[in-house]
Amino acid sequence: MLFHEIYSSYYLVTAGILREAVQGTLTGKKLNAIVQRHAFGESLLTIPEGLAGEKWRLLHRDLTTPLQEEPSMPLTDLEKRWMKALLLDPRIRLFEPDMTGLNDVEPLFTPDMIVYYDRYSDGDDYDDPSYIRHFHTILKALCENRDLFIRYESRLRTPMELTVTPHYLEYSQKDDRFRLAAAGKKRRWTINLSRITECELSEHSERIPLEVPEMESITFELEDRRNAMERVLLHFSHLEKETRRLDGRRYLVTLKYDRQDETEMVIRILSFGPVIRVVEPERFVGLLRERIERQKAFRNR
Repeated sequence: MLFHEIYSSYYLVTAGILREAVQGTLTGKKLNAIVQRHAFGESLLTIPEGLAGEKWRLLHRDLTTPLQEEPSMPLTDLEKRWMKALLLDPRIRLFEPDMTGLNDVEPLFTPDMIVYYDRYSDGDDYDDPSYIRHFHTILKALCENRDLFIRYESRLRTPMELTVTPHYLEYSQKDDRFRLAAAGKKRRWTINLSRITECELSEHSERIPLEVPEMESITFELEDRRNAMERVLLHFSHLEKETRRLDGRRYLVTLKYDRQDETEMVIRILSFGPVIRVVEPERFVGLLRERIERQKAFRNR
């Protein structure tokens, strides 16, 4: 375990309950609600009994406490170093996190120590001032429920401009890019932030609802060797899926994905090599074959 057990969720939940008791606002109902909201399911069998039953001698049976001060949970040096390491990530810095108290802390690791072998190397430039400015404008629009006026370049380098209702930002791990999901008057838009040349808050907001994305499904057989099952489920953990065991080492997996992400899905499926065999739909199998042929032709040049 990276952090000491004294700072685990059990201690954090207990500290929250004791704060309520010190303030004189703790009730049996509130105690159970805190445990249910912040701890694990089985904690309802241990924490209320340990506290309310006076087993831990932190609460009296009337739910008052002998404590005079609210309990505090100071961070360990290791936790501070871990937090500093995370906050050095240029993607996290886009959200301008508060680094108060970490100025003199040595990070546990730095971004240059991480080697990515499964994503493109031409991702977004997170240190570009224009990119940062556009990102903050989009965040402001999302927080204030305002529309955006955007100028950007299409994939064919054609200048485009439109007013849209932003709905959410998404991050592609494979492409190392942020994308904006937005709604226009006639369609749903997915815009790479790196292609945006101008981004401003609109004076008027129509709040256009976002159309439900066009979903597709893919079914493949998975042979569980070299921890393939664990790697696949982790890699596609953000997608809706159904998994059925065929025999001791083979599984049938069905994934649902956004049609707009189909090219990325082809690349991600191919990255697992022979442990995956796509069985349907035939259209997706054709895309895989086409991609492989292009790669073979490129290598033979």
